[in-house]
Amino acid sequence: MKIEHLAIWTLNLERLKDFYVSYFNAKAGNIYINEKTGFRSYFLEFDGGCRLEIMEKPTVKGQKDTGKEVAGLAHFAISAGSKKAVEDLTDKLRNDGYNILSEPRTTGDGYYESVIADPDGNRVEITA
Repeated sequence: MKIEHLAIWTLNLERLKDFYVSYFNAKAGNIYINEKTGFRSYFLEFDGGCRLEIMEKPTVKGQKDTGKEVAGLAHFAISAGSKKAVEDLTDKLRNDGYNILSEPRTTGDGYYESVIADPDGNRVEITA
């Protein structure tokens, strides 16, 4: 078995789509719209076939607090391919005003990674 995709709610579908397309080379599928419920979504596909569904609906409220750890999905990781790519992308995100939660480093379990918050506060590990 394999994980087919992960899904996250957003309060700004286009902004989040543009973030993952611009910084992580995701390829966005066509928008899905349910006119009756106001639900809208995109599937974003990354190298290797992993997909992330981003979803928006008028009844979904709230924002994550990146400073707190709570039960639920803690983070997801996207491989940049090398230590230099991790460092370069982290610097680009910092220079563009995004929140860097953890600077590039080798973790205790051997990953070289940084951790950033996407525009909605979701934790994303950028790994080598």
